[in-house]
Amino acid sequence: MQYQSTRDKSISVSAAEAIKTGLSAEGGLFVPDSFPSVSMEEIKALSEKSYNERAYFVLSKFLTDFTEEELKKCIDSAYTKAKFETNSIAPVYKLNDNTYFLELWHGPTCAFKDMALQILPHLLTTSMKKTNEDKEIVILVATSGDTGKAALEGFKDVEGTRIIVFYPDNGVSEIQKLQMVTQEGNNVSVAAVKGNFDDAQNGVKKIFTDNAYKNLLERNQFKLSSANSINWGRLVPQIVYYFSAYAELIANNEINAGDKINVVVPTGNFGNILAAYYANKMGLPVNKFICASNENNVLTDFIKTGVYNKNRDFHATISPSMDILISSNLERFLFDLTDRDDAEIRNLMAKLAEDGVYEISDEVKEKMQSMFCAGCCDDAKTMETIRKCSEEYDYVIDTHTAVAKSVYDDYVKETGDTTKTVIASTASPFKFNQSVLIALEDHNAVVGKNEFTLLEQLADKSGMKIPKSLYELKDKSIMFDVVCDKDEMQQFVSDFLMVE
Repeated sequence: MQYQSTRDKSISVSAAEAIKTGLSAEGGLFVPDSFPSVSMEEIKALSEKSYNERAYFVLSKFLTDFTEEELKKCIDSAYTKAKFETNSIAPVYKLNDNTYFLELWHGPTCAFKDMALQILPHLLTTSMKKTNEDKEIVILVATSGDTGKAALEGFKDVEGTRIIVFYPDNGVSEIQKLQMVTQEGNNVSVAAVKGNFDDAQNGVKKIFTDNAYKNLLERNQFKLSSANSINWGRLVPQIVYYFSAYAELIANNEINAGDKINVVVPTGNFGNILAAYYANKMGLPVNKFICASNENNVLTDFIKTGVYNKNRDFHATISPSMDILISSNLERFLFDLTDRDDAEIRNLMAKLAEDGVYEISDEVKEKMQSMFCAGCCDDAKTMETIRKCSEEYDYVIDTHTAVAKSVYDDYVKETGDTTKTVIASTASPFKFNQSVLIALEDHNAVVGKNEFTLLEQLADKSGMKIPKSLYELKDKSIMFDVVCDKDEMQQFVSDFLMVE
């Protein structure tokens, strides 16, 4: 299988080349030239297989230039009980007769990004060997909170790579920040950026598309790549867990093979819900995709109106991983909806860069709205949803999962749709302990207490075990305390790599 760029479909590269490069030279994103078809018999057979076997089934259809041995080694290195604290890797929790949480947060950094970022380093290093790459790969990451730590953890001390993570100063939770600034590893670096996530993401994209700077790095034996979901190697592992969730529902006699389900995803960058859409293109039966946003509701407005407009107030919310106004993976979705019209994608992305706004055609909007619904909620509704879920079901969710649950509840009230529904649960409540405790009790419950007291308090309140990786943060030293302007990001990279 070959991969095209969303902005120039004449470009055709192997999976290994797409993963190694991350972003196409002209700024487009790599997508497979076709989507493999999966039969219902094959999906049913997955219900009797392990997560790793399901991963091999899906990934082997996309990474066709990897040998069976190479791919299985990548998968088995990534998905272990030691790392995910459960053999299921991504267990499905039944909330009630119609609603299920796909728990994607059992990995080492307690967020769904582990599902892809535990395997990406293995895919990348294998890709480097397959393409005879002799330069050191430099991973640049902009993070709204979770990707950064997951990428740092995945790439630390991986031979032939270095990783630099930028996060918005004052734009992540205290635990998320602690996870990043205490990161160990001889090939890692971290910096806060003055501004929001979009400032950090735009800064990284600017470096990627600066040909003069890339040439400078290459002369110094460095090659840029990405661990954000713009990298196909980050996105393709996410397709796996939607097939896995469906297989689990079959295995537990919750659905029959062929039954359609709804999928609800809290998302800012559109990657996690795009993976579900790609699974559906392959044959996974989905009735509706429900896109959930917080107060930064640019995706909600886009799905409802067909107008994407990032020119709006930016809100710092209690679900910070979704505090995003430029949704990178929407480009891949639109490339598909426009029947791979790369000229139209270039036009739309140019309008976004120049004016901050674009509008899709009525035909494309109709296609999108036939499959997708969208909703949003504010912090108060998020808090209320956490409290209600705990009171009604004795199940504690984080602030991002709560956004999804709130939007889903609104959708059911509006439509009466009782289709069995999988909600992507994207983070452990312990990562956002302060907000969760305020929701479960009140503000007085957290006043004057440090993060580690709050972790213990939430464990008592929820009956859940504190994830080991979070509890151990209290004994770690601060390794990084740099705060830079967005215009200084390139210099920070140069200083870390010692290039002039």
